Amino acid sequence: MFGDLRERTSLFVALLAESSKKRPRFPAAGTAPNDSLAERLRHARNPLVQLMELRIDRDAVDRARRLADAIVDPVEDFIARHSTVSVERAVTRLCGVDGVDSDGVPFPNRLVDALTAREPGIARALGAAIAETGRGPQQIAEAVAAGETLPDPTRTPDAALRAALRPHVDAGLARLDAARRTRDAMLARLPQDAPPLLYVIVASGNIYEDRTAAIAAAEAGAQIVAVIRSTAQSLLDYVPFGATTEGFGGTYATQENFRIMRAALDEASERLGRYVMLTNYASGLCMPEIAATAAVERLDMLLNDSMYGILFRDINMQRTFVDQHFSRQLNARSGIIINTGEDNYLTTADAVEQAPAVLASQFVNESFARRAGLPAGQMGLGDAYEIDPDLEDGFLFQLAQAQLARQIFPDAPLKYMPPTKHMTGNIFKGHLIDAMFNLTSVMTHQTIHLCGMLTEAIHTPFVGDRALALENARYVMGTARHFGDEIEIKPGGKIERRAQDVLAGAVRILDAVAERGLMRAIEDGTFADVRRTRDGGRGYDGVFAKAPGYWNPFAEALRGEPAAA
Repeated sequence: MFGDLRERTSLFVALLAESSKKRPRFPAAGTAPNDSLAERLRHARNPLVQLMELRIDRDAVDRARRLADAIVDPVEDFIARHSTVSVERAVTRLCGVDGVDSDGVPFPNRLVDALTAREPGIARALGAAIAETGRGPQQIAEAVAAGETLPDPTRTPDAALRAALRPHVDAGLARLDAARRTRDAMLARLPQDAPPLLYVIVASGNIYEDRTAAIAAAEAGAQIVAVIRSTAQSLLDYVPFGATTEGFGGTYATQENFRIMRAALDEASERLGRYVMLTNYASGLCMPEIAATAAVERLDMLLNDSMYGILFRDINMQRTFVDQHFSRQLNARSGIIINTGEDNYLTTADAVEQAPAVLASQFVNESFARRAGLPAGQMGLGDAYEIDPDLEDGFLFQLAQAQLARQIFPDAPLKYMPPTKHMTGNIFKGHLIDAMFNLTSVMTHQTIHLCGMLTEAIHTPFVGDRALALENARYVMGTARHFGDEIEIKPGGKIERRAQDVLAGAVRILDAVAERGLMRAIEDGTFADVRRTRDGGRGYDGVFAKAPGYWNPFAEALRGEPAAA
């Protein structure tokens, strides 16, 4: 009676894909100052010297940055003195250790768990084992899983164990660099469409189903595809292995799943003539390991916040701070753009009241990212369109928040999140609210734009839902492409006053946090009205102080001067 649903869906997506070909492109490699993905995104944005500019207190912005640095300084001192089991497992993965034993336990976990003392780091023990046995890291991991013990690294000369591990460290770094060069080469041939980059989510639980949905989304105009991680994977203290076909609310983040999706999007990119980016999550208890595997498999973006796991997954704050630093060092080397999670503040508390906390968190995230060596062009700081749609002049407040972030972080590829909290299941109203969100994004020159779904709050999006969301975004961003460059914000009007209030509120928050310290501020519920304790939460037992002879060769190689503000 209704015909073949698959055939009709394919036709629908094909028609939308055809219409998407008319969009403007942004410069290919060679036309921007630098060939990196982040540099081309920055270069592609419309000029920020525009009429729609907020008159804000630049001294307040400078003060906010100084306060953020003062907040981060003592945490960075803590980070320098500590490591975690997840950082150590990432070291083994970068040295080539992979796979699981007969019980399904990952070999990186087996190796790190076999340490009699964590404090010197796994690299010393692994280097000593290579020097003594002549085996490679994978063979040593398999032998340890079979019952052998790791040698005491103190009986191997320091120079010998370092020399033994060095070829494997160099090979790991070479894999990261090769993936980055491959991305740059593909972007040179397959230029992206102009920002805001349209970002959609797939989340079936089955990587092969996700692959099909991702290709359909790319054909309908998506420029970035994110694979949502299976519910509660962030709480697993290991990374699942291989391709997975079962997951609740998402698909497990594994290296093989990364490889499958990247290969599919590469094929789609070649066919469509534009590079389609891939996103996943480097958060939770295995943040550094996921960052390492994502870098090898050439993901383009990672959700990688300095506080998200603390606030919203009750992961120990000390564990999170150490893990995010090493993760971001890997991202910096690999050219991966991070996405931060300030949008989540607005789903647990009132969006109008929490706006200053969002901005304060953006400053803190920026400072942490700079300490890890991330340039501004790789800082996808987050925000969201989450103000109650029944609030009079709510759109003006949304515009103020988005434009404020754009002016304060002019070189950052900001990530703008869609309405979710106040979606009711009324798909017609939802589609209209999404259109207002799309308008705000294009007016304020956001860079990474997660498309809102008209069926938010009803079900996981169908292929057709994503296609309609992309069509909505393409229409609004095409018809209003230069709207923000043609209008002026009224001096002293509601939009400007709102932006000034948010900035002043952020400075007050940062002032209070600097006085108390970040860990104490989190204990007091400063961010998102969520309270966490510094010794509580999941993963605390995986944090340890480094011994005087601690060695992490990858941290040494990745360490550099902090990126400029």
